[in-house]
Amino acid sequence: MSDDLEIRPIDLLDEAQEAAARDWIGVHAAVQRELFGPAGSAWTLEEIQGFHRSPSGTRVARAAWVGDRLVGAFEVRMPTTDNLDLALLWLSVLPDHRRRGIGEALLLEGEAIAHEHGRGTLMGETEWAEGGVDLAETFAARHGYAVGQTMLRSAMPLPADRDALSALVAVTDDYAIETFVDTMPEGWLDDRAVLQQRMSTDAPTDDLALEEEAWDADRLRETHARTLASGRRIVESAARHTPSGRLVAFTTIGVSAGSPDLGYQQDTLVLKEHRGHGLGLRLKAANALRLMDELPDVTAVRTWNAASNEHMLAVNRQLGYAVDGYSREWQKIAGSSE
Repeated sequence: MSDDLEIRPIDLLDEAQEAAARDWIGVHAAVQRELFGPAGSAWTLEEIQGFHRSPSGTRVARAAWVGDRLVGAFEVRMPTTDNLDLALLWLSVLPDHRRRGIGEALLLEGEAIAHEHGRGTLMGETEWAEGGVDLAETFAARHGYAVGQTMLRSAMPLPADRDALSALVAVTDDYAIETFVDTMPEGWLDDRAVLQQRMSTDAPTDDLALEEEAWDADRLRETHARTLASGRRIVESAARHTPSGRLVAFTTIGVSAGSPDLGYQQDTLVLKEHRGHGLGLRLKAANALRLMDELPDVTAVRTWNAASNEHMLAVNRQLGYAVDGYSREWQKIAGSSE
């Protein structure tokens, strides 16, 4: 370990620490550039600050310094409305400061924070590009983490074939597709909160020890407002079951102010009891059409799907997504592997 290494707390909301906070988020961005080149996925500081203001979780950040240079960044995120045993870990070290014990020092600090907060289920993520290898695999395994889920990262180029997308949407049955940009209709909130909660039970989690999340209209409203305040744009489509009048499926794309040419395909869910009608495909096609109309600077949409989610992967292939990377969700449960 480097003799002049210091692990210090960092408050990402403190204006007096803004320069260090931008260096902190820059460490995470540097790792993405190392892994994916210009196709890395990086959060802006404003987006991370929005998460730190959220009442639905506690986030604790640490920075690793060597001399006067910030070389490592770590965050522990702990939900406070559900999954109260869970701590999500986010760790990055600048490529030119690897193999000096910095990552291990940050990880041990983060695990100690999690344990102080009574969290016994620890999870973290590693990524690598198509044709590459998982550079952090040995590090994660050596510290007692096991793979809980493998994800495929894919991208869909835009603009896409409008006629083909329109043909997918043009189905007459008991489901109507509705779409909004940025401002979620107030009348959606109750049904969308149910759908958001069902994301935690109906989407594949494989071997991850995750519990059902708790969502209501107020939490969804706060999350949505925080997303917009961070500079993100939102394009979302939902399927309404016309006989009942209820929303039964949705899909969301976010566009960051930090990368206005890239859409992030986020949650997509069709309630189990309404599957078999091609709603996932129709929703994604409708959302792509609206995205091209409203945000024409977006030249690609990026998505992540569990390798076990064969149905959604098939939907994405039909829409023109191609795999360009992978990620793993690693898990360590206190007492099971030390």
